[in-house]
Amino acid sequence: MEAIIEAHGLHAWYGSSHVLHGVDIAIARGETLGLLGRNGMGKSTLIRTLLGHVAQRDGQIRLFGEDVSRAKPYEVARRGVAYVPEGRGVFPNLTVRENLVMAARAGRDGRRDWTYERVMTTFPRLAERVNHLGGQLSGGEQQMLSIGRALMTHPELIILDEATEGLAPLIVAEIWRVIGEISAGGIATLIVDRDWRKVLSRADRALVLQKGQAVLQGTADEVAGSPALAGYLGV
Repeated sequence: MEAIIEAHGLHAWYGSSHVLHGVDIAIARGETLGLLGRNGMGKSTLIRTLLGHVAQRDGQIRLFGEDVSRAKPYEVARRGVAYVPEGRGVFPNLTVRENLVMAARAGRDGRRDWTYERVMTTFPRLAERVNHLGGQLSGGEQQMLSIGRALMTHPELIILDEATEGLAPLIVAEIWRVIGEISAGGIATLIVDRDWRKVLSRADRALVLQKGQAVLQGTADEVAGSPALAGYLGV
């Protein structure tokens, strides 16, 4: 399968702190990859490095075969990668509608199947709050808005960093339902979430990080069945 994004020998630093140590990662079209590891093992840093947010980085990153190792975050986004960050990142002084419409654009192939109306149907809670400001929404509603905004860019790959963190169980179930719909629609997905069982039940493959190194990877079933998994996740 054709890789959307692939990276080899990734290193990343924050000042003198060396966080990533030669990580390789690849995500194919339509594939769901689960990224696992305890807190502080480098998961968010790996994501931020792939997206161009970490200035001190080394290694090669290719997006649709094009070298983007030194690309800026907006350049990566324009090439079809959407990011739902930990903390949601909605615009608090814009309404729900404005948050969504300002992000809308066609996909790489001209697709516009994730319309404003489809997002409203997918997230009925947002439809009820369409004129509310982003800052007036609950945490779960903000997460829905962040995902909806990402979908309206018609990405080839969507990256979800702790999309269910701190949310009520009913909202968590709703987020996982939508993640399933995204994957079923052919959008490649990179998922980071503390519920590793749920991640592995939805992923095609998984990669486990420990202290900035890839220590376990394979199909989701292979990783789930590995005797080493519990030690790496601290469970």
